[in-house]
Amino acid sequence: MADLDSIDRKLLQALQGDATLSVGAMAELVNLSRSACWRRIRDLEERGVIRGRVTLLDAEQLDMGVTVFAMVRTNRHDERWLRNFARTLDAMPEVLEFYRTSGDVDYLLKIAARDIKDYDRIYRKLISKVELLDVSSSFVMDTLKCTTALPITGS
Repeated sequence: MADLDSIDRKLLQALQGDATLSVGAMAELVNLSRSACWRRIRDLEERGVIRGRVTLLDAEQLDMGVTVFAMVRTNRHDERWLRNFARTLDAMPEVLEFYRTSGDVDYLLKIAARDIKDYDRIYRKLISKVELLDVSSSFVMDTLKCTTALPITGS
């Protein structure tokens, strides 16, 4: 696991739980000096283990309370089509996640919308820009677990 020792793993767990912790608080947590702790965090960032730090927002409070998973099938599998599809989705801020998958579905999209009508607007925008074979959408009824934290394991 990217040559991580137990201190690195503790730092990563702490940062995933609360990226606003001060270097001093993290240093105390892992029993290091502030400067040694800062060097480790900076090293984890430079190595790409830490890709960024974000603030997680409440979608419902921002009137984006409908989450949609759209399963996309296409009969086009060439590089030019994929570049256009990726560019189109990148320009749509409502598309939160975009995966190429195996199996019956070619792509899986996670979309944030205000309501069903707003999702229809997003859907129509997508199909006006990209040739698709099929789009099947599932609307989230209840979120039972949602986390961005990866399990940090190892010795």
